[in-house]
Amino acid sequence: MDPRLDLDLLRTFVAAIDTLSFAKAAQAVHRSPAAVSMQIRKLEETLGHRLFERDTRNIRPTADAEILLGYARRLIRLHDEAVEAVRRPDIAGQVVVAAPDDYALSLLPGPLRRFGMLFPKVDVEVVCQQTTLLLPALDDGSIDLAFVSRTRGVTGDLIRVEPMVWVASPDADLAGRSPLPVALYEPHSLARVRAVQALERGGIPYRAAYSSPSLLGLLAMVEAGLAVAALARCSVPPGVAILDQRHGMPPIENLEVVLVRSAASHRPACDALAQIIRDELTPPIV
Repeated sequence: MDPRLDLDLLRTFVAAIDTLSFAKAAQAVHRSPAAVSMQIRKLEETLGHRLFERDTRNIRPTADAEILLGYARRLIRLHDEAVEAVRRPDIAGQVVVAAPDDYALSLLPGPLRRFGMLFPKVDVEVVCQQTTLLLPALDDGSIDLAFVSRTRGVTGDLIRVEPMVWVASPDADLAGRSPLPVALYEPHSLARVRAVQALERGGIPYRAAYSSPSLLGLLAMVEAGLAVAALARCSVPPGVAILDQRHGMPPIENLEVVLVRSAASHRPACDALAQIIRDELTPPIV
C-alpha cells in the first residue's frame, strides 16, 4: 500500500523544523507536546524513515527530514491557496503598495505573485521611493501599504530583521584605502546613518564620495570599483563581494523592516495583501 501524507502531520512536522522544539511546535499548531510527538512518530511510520534525532532536551532534523521539508512546505501552500481560491470573497479595487527599491526588488515579488493568483480583480500599483518620501505619502493616504525601515516614530508590523553588509567590486582593492571612499544613500536615510555610525565606531577614516537615493545608483558606483557601500543583505546582487571584519570593515547595526498602513487602507483588498505579506515574509517564531 502506498503511503499517504496527512496535511495535519506535515503542518506539525514543519512547525517542529522551524522551532527545533516539540514544545514550541505544540504552541504553533495548538496541540499538546505529547500530541506533537505522537504525530511526528506517525509521520515517521508512514514514510518508514526517522525524521528527528531526539535527546532529553533537543531535536535535530535528519537528512531525510531536510529532503521532506521543501515538499511539505509546497504541499501546505498549495492546499491553502486552493482553499483560499474557492472561499475568497469577490474582492476588486486597487491597492497601492510602496517600498524603497532595495526592498521592492527582494521582498515584494513573492507576496505579489500569490496575491495576483488569489485576487485577480484587484489592480496593484507599486511605488518605489526612498523611505523619507514614503512616510509623508502614507500620512496623506496616497499609498496604502509600505515596507520601510523602522525609525523613531514609525510604527507597523515587524516583517523581518535585515542585516546590513558592506559590498564592493571584487576587482577593486578598496578596504585598506584611507580615507575609504564610500557610496551612501540620501541624507537622513537610516541605512546611511547606520553605515556612518559603523565607520565612526570602527575608527575608519572615510570620504562620502558618492551619493544616490536608489539601490541601482549605489550599485553602479560599487560595480565601477569607485566605492564600497552598505546595503541590506536581501538586496545584494550576485557578482559583488561582501566585506566583513576579516577585510577590516566594521559590523553594521541591523535594520528592522516594518509594514506600515495608511489610515485609508482599511479595505478588504488592502487587508488581504497585508495578510499575505505577513504570511510570506514574517519568519517563524523560534
